[in-house]
Amino acid sequence: MRAYVLSSTDTPPAITDLPMPEPADGEIRLKIRACGLNFADLLMARGQYQERPALPFVMGMEVAGTIDALGAGVTGFAIGQPVAAFAGQGGLAEYGCFPADRCLPIPPSMPFEQAAGFMVAYGTSHVALTHRARLTKGETLLVLGAAGGVGLTAVEIGAQLGARVVAVARGADKLAVARNAGASVLIDSDSADLKEQFKALGGVDVVYDAVGEPVASLALRALRPEGRFIVIGFAGGQVPHFPANILLVKNIEVIGLYWGGYAAFKPQVITKSLGDLMGLYAAGKLHPHVSNALPLEQTAEGMELMRSRKSTGKVVITMPD
Repeated sequence: MRAYVLSSTDTPPAITDLPMPEPADGEIRLKIRACGLNFADLLMARGQYQERPALPFVMGMEVAGTIDALGAGVTGFAIGQPVAAFAGQGGLAEYGCFPADRCLPIPPSMPFEQAAGFMVAYGTSHVALTHRARLTKGETLLVLGAAGGVGLTAVEIGAQLGARVVAVARGADKLAVARNAGASVLIDSDSADLKEQFKALGGVDVVYDAVGEPVASLALRALRPEGRFIVIGFAGGQVPHFPANILLVKNIEVIGLYWGGYAAFKPQVITKSLGDLMGLYAAGKLHPHVSNALPLEQTAEGMELMRSRKSTGKVVITMPD
């Protein structure tokens, strides 16, 4: 089978021929149909992600496909069943073996391209907004990087929760995508008067930040007393530093959210969240946005689309039938 393998953080990943994997006890083998790309893949390729699998390894954190084989002890799944899986690696290949407890059946109406990019992005935003930030109906949510892979899902979920959603993104095209996802206020991140536009909002209750500086500091100051600032990631390349005096005076919470970490110490949070999200999708209330679906041979191009922030929503790599 073909796979996209990282052999060294000093050289780019490359498509490599590998033997067909066999499922171990408790694993399922998928005929992979699609793999969602994430900003974390870029960091992992440079050895800068918080999780560093032993080299060499097959890249690709989340996948969707059909079950091809079952390992010993696996119950509740059947050959040919469509599922999505999050395993942190192994997704950019024609076949892959994944722990059954990291797999989730997908609705018949969900295309593989959407399913492959669903778990991380929607899971991150749902856990962040409901479990961590406790966003409630009528509050104002400010989303930085609102047209990106996770940011767009934050816009959509925030709107579903009944919040007033303010989308911050670069350019009219990206803002239009955020508006279609449910944003009611649109702000161009390249605006010269960004500070004044944030101030004109009249205060926000929750900031969802997947970008970092220089916008993060301005957003922090837009929070109302008892506001919550959720740290998701640093796609802009600069990690924010929060002045403790502002946190103290305004009674502000800074909340970290690493979605994958819950799989290790509190997996029930992820399980419940994904169940809720699949229910929302089945009810027609969520509409995953895939801006680019590319074949395995163009994985490097897909990575570059994310790195240069030219994509909106998800970039997905597809495998042949």
